[in-house]
Amino acid sequence: MEGSVAYDSDLNLKATELRLGLPGTHEEQQAVSNVRNNKRPCVENETAPPPKAQIVGWPPVRSYRKNNSQPVYIKVSMDGAPYLRKIDLKVYSGYPELLQAIENMFKFTIGEYSEREGYKGSDYAPTYEDKDGDWMLVGDVPWEMFTTSCKRLRIMKGSEARGLGCGV
Repeated sequence: MEGSVAYDSDLNLKATELRLGLPGTHEEQQAVSNVRNNKRPCVENETAPPPKAQIVGWPPVRSYRKNNSQPVYIKVSMDGAPYLRKIDLKVYSGYPELLQAIENMFKFTIGEYSEREGYKGSDYAPTYEDKDGDWMLVGDVPWEMFTTSCKRLRIMKGSEARGLGCGV
């Protein structure tokens, strides 16, 4: 046959042969895996993407999945003071610590709290607005409930706070 090319066994034709498939896979393995599942062969070097470090707000995340270490900032205002402050409730472990910080912020004294009489010994009473929009005296509910329901704090004159919670 004059028109045929003679192949020499010394030539490495497998190295230059064009074939379909991923580089580095053997032809026999690829043919078997493609026949079985008709999908691309699994490569061992593939790794899963790294997990996200922070939960993002979209799609909406349920409250129990949110990170509890996030700060809970609320605004604090005082009747007669020309400025507002913003504090993080997560910093404080209870009412005494919070009230002490507010006293230092606004340079005034809050009296002692009792369930029957409210705050005595001061012209001011610390109140807060809950999620429902109701104003209540600080200290009327347990601390954990307060930290989850408080939207903002207001240090109001004792005469204005008479109708809230206890008889101030």
